[in-house]
Amino acid sequence: MTSDLAARAERLLSLHVAGDPVVLPTVWDAWSARVAADQGFLGLTVGSHPAAAAAGRGDGEDLSLDEMLSLVAVVTRAVDLPVSADLESGYGVAPDELVDGLLSAGAVGLNLEDTVHGEGGRLRTTEEHAALIAGVRGAADARGVHVVLNGRTDILMNEVGPAEDRLARAIERLGALAAAGADSLYPVGLHDDATWQRLTAELPRPLNALARPGEDDLVRFRELRVGRISFGPRLQRETGVEMTSLLGAWRPGR
Repeated sequence: MTSDLAARAERLLSLHVAGDPVVLPTVWDAWSARVAADQGFLGLTVGSHPAAAAAGRGDGEDLSLDEMLSLVAVVTRAVDLPVSADLESGYGVAPDELVDGLLSAGAVGLNLEDTVHGEGGRLRTTEEHAALIAGVRGAADARGVHVVLNGRTDILMNEVGPAEDRLARAIERLGALAAAGADSLYPVGLHDDATWQRLTAELPRPLNALARPGEDDLVRFRELRVGRISFGPRLQRETGVEMTSLLGAWRPGR
């Protein structure tokens, strides 16, 4: 089992190429995973927000770690693809427990953000978040699987601190995550071209872009030299819009 997971992890890592981004559709159950796999995508992410919504719960670690990992396992059993899981801010558990749970669920990548949901939504310091990334990298290496670590900061999306140096602070934090062992870097949010150009120029790892599946253009992200694309809750929302449209003609009272 470990050798299979190690091979999947290496395959996922190899897909992260600046200028030729891997698109990892953000799925939430076996059905959505199979739809994406049938379209030929090479990997998937399980998003915390859509997974929680599918379970009738809220984002922000409203699901327990065990509940989230059980949903991740549903996806990994449904498709023969490398899967990365959004494990939010780490659920307050030690890196060993986080990695063991992830691998037991059959996933080989994880997203870790710096907003600590279990502590009132405070933002970790750069040193704290880098230490968590380093701990997870060490735990994964000890198990012989190069878990693909996607280090996320919410500084830009949540507009943390003064605007004049916000991008510089985000870059500093993401650089520290890279030094701690992150394989890709996630400045979550929707950014203009100038922001992306500075991010890709100043950071040493492939960048994860958040995309809107019904609006954004893959060519643009290639030209901006990002290395990974995911959709957060937006694919599920767009699916809901389409479902609402289809059901509209059939609703009671028409």
